[in-house]
Amino acid sequence: MNKKTKQKTAFIIFRILSLCVVGVLAWILGFIIYNGIGVISWEFLSAAPSEGMTAGGIFPAIVGTLCLIAGSVLFAFPVGLMSGIYISEYAGNGWTVKFIRVMTNNLASIPSIVFGLFGMALFVNMFGFGDSIIAGSLTLGLLILPLIIRTTEEALKSVPDSYRTGSLALGASKLQTIMRVVLPSAFPNIVTGMILAVGRVSGETAPILFTAAAYFLPKLPASVFDQVMALPYHLYVIATSGTDVEASRPIAYGTALTLVVIVLAVNLLASALRRYFGKKVKTN
Repeated sequence: MNKKTKQKTAFIIFRILSLCVVGVLAWILGFIIYNGIGVISWEFLSAAPSEGMTAGGIFPAIVGTLCLIAGSVLFAFPVGLMSGIYISEYAGNGWTVKFIRVMTNNLASIPSIVFGLFGMALFVNMFGFGDSIIAGSLTLGLLILPLIIRTTEEALKSVPDSYRTGSLALGASKLQTIMRVVLPSAFPNIVTGMILAVGRVSGETAPILFTAAAYFLPKLPASVFDQVMALPYHLYVIATSGTDVEASRPIAYGTALTLVVIVLAVNLLASALRRYFGKKVKTN
């Protein structure tokens, strides 16, 4: 077998594997859409659950999920961004940076349920927040913090050093160079990391199980210190331990489809922001 034949064979194998991955994803989405589309209606999306969660809608769970996503991003994104800037631009290549990277990688590999137990011990009990939006948001923020730190660091490293030296040569300070040259150039890739973080946090069940999610709470939260329903936990409850699992199964599929649509919408919004900032960098 000559080199050209080997290369062609390898491309065929890679193409088949890629099609298999796409096929599995399409099958999963098709299954959820097929079973859940019949449940989706305005009443389902705007009403509260009733009759032991075998009827009604999922509006409180939708609001709770969006609150937890927004709260976790508001906490994790600034902290992760500043940490990534420090590691990439200020810390150098000493043992401190190596230690931070090792600890960040370890945090990224810890199971989410451990974060849930930690959040319960720290935010719920020690800080006295109780089961609430703020406790769940801070716990989810800690969960995605390592991902944001690493993606920010890699995004900043991808900016050519000539940008930095050119800015410094023109008389700009290091901080001005980072804020006006390096960060805008790296921001599209930083947004990509935020997309991955939002995609992960929106489907987590274990962390909010101990810190924020309610089994049945057919009302909207009045403050960040209130407990909320959330789509991932709501889906788990009605699919496994509801009052009538068979009667609530269509609602489970509708909840799953709603969660997928929300994640897709958030990802599309973040992708649009990435393209916008990418075009802005090119024009500048």
